[in-house]
Amino acid sequence: MRKHLYRGIIRLLNSRRVGKLIEGASRASVTRWFVPLYVKVFGIKTDELEKQLREYNSLQEFFVRRLRAEARPVLGDEDEIISPVDAKVEQFGGVKDTLIEVKGITYSIDDLLRDQEMIMRYQKGSFLVLYLSPKDYHRIHSPAHAVVEKQFELGGTSTPVNKWGLTLGKSPLTTNYRMVTELKQEDGTFLALVKVGAMWINTIELTHPRSRLSKGEEVGFFSFGSTVVLLFENGKVNLHPDLKRQGFVKVGEPVARKT
Repeated sequence: MRKHLYRGIIRLLNSRRVGKLIEGASRASVTRWFVPLYVKVFGIKTDELEKQLREYNSLQEFFVRRLRAEARPVLGDEDEIISPVDAKVEQFGGVKDTLIEVKGITYSIDDLLRDQEMIMRYQKGSFLVLYLSPKDYHRIHSPAHAVVEKQFELGGTSTPVNKWGLTLGKSPLTTNYRMVTELKQEDGTFLALVKVGAMWINTIELTHPRSRLSKGEEVGFFSFGSTVVLLFENGKVNLHPDLKRQGFVKVGEPVARKT
């Protein structure tokens, strides 16, 4: 009953027109006066910001804010893969053949990727799901020194990817708009970075023009709360032992180590 009610409400609210209105409103200059309130409500650390609060011209500009370079150092050694985002750890574990389970919902990486070569590469591998809430830093960084092998878009209209969306929604990770990026590391190991859009402001912006990436380098940003799915090849990495479900990781912190 709860699931049907939730999905019905989302269908009523989830329209491109509403999304455009929200996006336009968030970009209006008058919203700059709401930035201090936003900071207070969500408990955002202002000492990490690249600019002073008064320098942000809209709520949207603050939402996609950059941080000071030293605020997110790359930690660990060369064999470790870092978190590409500041996020809550929703789920992690092994890919059971081609299936992963998040919040009691089973997803197939066939549906997530829709690329047979990639599906074969990550079946029986491991995965990590990271959720970015509205309070989080929304820039995306490279998890490793790597070259972009593939990059493509899938899906269309998105539904929420928060706690309720992942629990009661209709498979948001494999139906939402998403950008799939496959990275080939310097030792030939592959990993997939799947950036999943969220309801209404359904955009993922790329800021890195080159195919060669350095670990920790910015590659893009989300325009609204979103989710990242990382996929690793079978037998090529071990997930970090300190990962905890519902824990929090920051950009630059190790999440896996090559075997």
